[in-house]
Amino acid sequence: MADAEVRLRPVRIGDIGTFYDHEQEPEAQRRANFTARERPEFVTHWITRILGDPAVGARTVLAGDAVAGNVVSWNQNGRREVGYWLGRAFWGRGVGTRALTQYLDIETARPLHATADVGNTASIRLLERCGFGRIDTVREGDVEFVVLELP
Repeated sequence: MADAEVRLRPVRIGDIGTFYDHEQEPEAQRRANFTARERPEFVTHWITRILGDPAVGARTVLAGDAVAGNVVSWNQNGRREVGYWLGRAFWGRGVGTRALTQYLDIETARPLHATADVGNTASIRLLERCGFGRIDTVREGDVEFVVLELP
């Protein structure tokens, strides 16, 4: 898988089930400091808020022929944000870095922002490898996030 070709394509409705499975991974939830949604809420979110919003950009990440995850960009609080989620089987293999690098050719808005839980050092390193720099640390309740920016 480390040598698998990584490419992006538009999201297909059939991908959403795989994305849901990826979000259910307990270690992924811990690292992202995110509580997974129930399937109906997850599917509705993807269909209405992501695929149904022309201001949102979304791509499926493929590693070889496998759906490895997704990359999404959206507007939030006057800023353009980007985020990604990969299945655990694809972590630590360069898939995320290659996918985000390709996505940055599609999503050309700058500055572009991303946030990561302060403890998610792998995600922070991935963003930094793609040119993002740390600009702030914010707290939401008892959770602390690093805010990064691609100028």
